[in-house]
Amino acid sequence: MRILVLGAGFGGLELATKLSEELGDDLDLVLIDKGEGFVFGFSKLDVMFGKTVPEGVFHPYRHIDKPGVRFVQASILSIDPAAKTVETDAGTFAADVMVVALGADLDPSATPGLVAGGNELYTVAGAFALRDVLADFPGGDVIVAVTSTPFKCPPAPSETALLMHDHLTALGVRDASSIALVMPMAVPIPPSPEASKALLAAFAERGIAWHPDRLVRGLDPGRKVALLTDGSEMAYDLFLGVPVHHAPPVVAESGLTVDGWIPVDPLTLETAFTDVYAVGDVTSVGTPKAGVFAEGQASVVAEAILARIREGGATRAYDGHGTCYLEFGHAMVARVDVTFLSGAAPEGALEGPSDAIALDKQDFGATRVRRWFGRTWDGRAPSSA
Repeated sequence: MRILVLGAGFGGLELATKLSEELGDDLDLVLIDKGEGFVFGFSKLDVMFGKTVPEGVFHPYRHIDKPGVRFVQASILSIDPAAKTVETDAGTFAADVMVVALGADLDPSATPGLVAGGNELYTVAGAFALRDVLADFPGGDVIVAVTSTPFKCPPAPSETALLMHDHLTALGVRDASSIALVMPMAVPIPPSPEASKALLAAFAERGIAWHPDRLVRGLDPGRKVALLTDGSEMAYDLFLGVPVHHAPPVVAESGLTVDGWIPVDPLTLETAFTDVYAVGDVTSVGTPKAGVFAEGQASVVAEAILARIREGGATRAYDGHGTCYLEFGHAMVARVDVTFLSGAAPEGALEGPSDAIALDKQDFGATRVRRWFGRTWDGRAPSSA
């Protein structure tokens, strides 16, 4: 059986790794991604705030060396889910089973004025460029804001605001600055009342202004004001925006999407096309768009593929569970365990923040780099064999 995995993020890497661990050289899997390597979402904040350098958090795909797995760096030009074939700039690939794990594309240009008058912190390039911007920032009015929904990693804007407080304090310009957080939810982490309460307390303690239930619809670079969906305006010296998200155009053009994203069976991750699965941010499965959920979904799909190859064996339904780490600043990290079940309200419990959980977060990254790339990593230093 030939397996084709599109996208080498959390979902694609976990799927390829789990199948390789189980099948070894009997596996026939092609993993395609246009990028040269992988960067954890949380690593972008480490680079932004000067805790490490870009090369310290970049994990090259060329180091993938797993039995039965062939990595192909290529841009996908078209997807035919009915035929389970893919056209790329490196040739055509066909499969018996296809898994789409291409994530969400980010589009800063979709928000008027953002490219000309602000900064976005969600792409790797955008986050890495902010390292120099923040290092030289003299202080002033800072806005961290979301420009559309849905968006990846819902805790990230709150983390950015808290880490910005630490950064400006270290620069000695916090008293001459303001920090405002604009988000489309009534509370920072809706699935977890405990986490939301802790964040709101942290905002109040640090003098971070909280603006819920609204989005930034555009910037006026000439006047240096952000235009909000409620009709109000906010002045800024530094704007950090979460850009518009959408499914990659090649996915939208494939016939896989409905209302912008790929619908899947919430328990099996199967799409409407036979032997085609989808995992992660590209889906509308009902969980947040975050890597840990893509990883969990990929594990379920891997078990289904293994059962089919072996003509039997245990499979399981996707349980909607994930663990997210939440930076509170002051080198303290909390952990939120949350479960999203179809037809039920999500449940999320908070642990921390503490320095012990900060170490646990470091181990989370190191464990995955070891499994996915066969390399050691301490969270900030360049990977080594």
